[in-house]
Amino acid sequence: MTVTAIAAFMAGGAFLSAGTASATTTLVSNSCTGSVTGQVGDQVAIDGASVKTLVTNGANNAGTLAVGSWAGDSVAKIHSIPVGQVPDAAGGEATGAAIGKAVRTALANSGTWGLGLDWNKTLNSVESTVAKGCGLTLLASNYVAPSTPGQPGASGPGTQQGGTGTAPGVSGNLSNLNPGTAGGTGGSAPMRDYSGIPAATAGTAVAPGVRYPANGTLPGDASAPQAGAGDQNGQSADVRDAGNAQSLASNSASSDVQLPMLLAVIVLAGVTAGLVRTWVLRRAA
Repeated sequence: MTVTAIAAFMAGGAFLSAGTASATTTLVSNSCTGSVTGQVGDQVAIDGASVKTLVTNGANNAGTLAVGSWAGDSVAKIHSIPVGQVPDAAGGEATGAAIGKAVRTALANSGTWGLGLDWNKTLNSVESTVAKGCGLTLLASNYVAPSTPGQPGASGPGTQQGGTGTAPGVSGNLSNLNPGTAGGTGGSAPMRDYSGIPAATAGTAVAPGVRYPANGTLPGDASAPQAGAGDQNGQSADVRDAGNAQSLASNSASSDVQLPMLLAVIVLAGVTAGLVRTWVLRRAA
């Protein structure tokens, strides 16, 4: 075997090895909602049957004379529609918009006869319907959160308990901290001194007799001098407090019955009685 043949053989083997190592797993979900758990970098896909009803409804509602059942049957035959990838994080998602776009592409490439007169309008309706009804949460089972500098047990420069240095991310002198355990944990800050802050001292209750002297007057006392009392001399406290109100005779109303009117009514009644008596006697005769 020549040197050229050996080099070609080795290059081909290296290419095959690289291709095998870079192969990723595709996780196919039977539902377009819920969660999918896999390894970081795994491809995530959905089964076309999981969106058959959504595709059928979207095609029928497009208003393009599309046959939704045909479009739904076509997408159901596609058993793997890529929608995303498991992220290198605690969690991620395949949004409804991403799933709707992937289903649109798969349906357009399926060669279905159910898209009606306006394919683009029908596909837009299908994409919108799928986007509103789908959404996946992607979880990485092998994700490891990066360590934070300064955590207990983490290697790196730090401050020994009781020292005067500074820990990563901490500024200032730490010499006043109380030392903790030998392992470097359990330290605490000393209690703060608030003796220099002025504060109100507790007082005692004052008796009402002290608060209001016996010879003094209480608020609202009628015997206390009132403002404007110079023009009210000789009046009692009640009258002085009430003021100098005087009642005035009310004007007679125009509707009051006067004496002449009353006499006229009596005379009219007597005359009427006499007339009635005369008329009755004549009728009886």
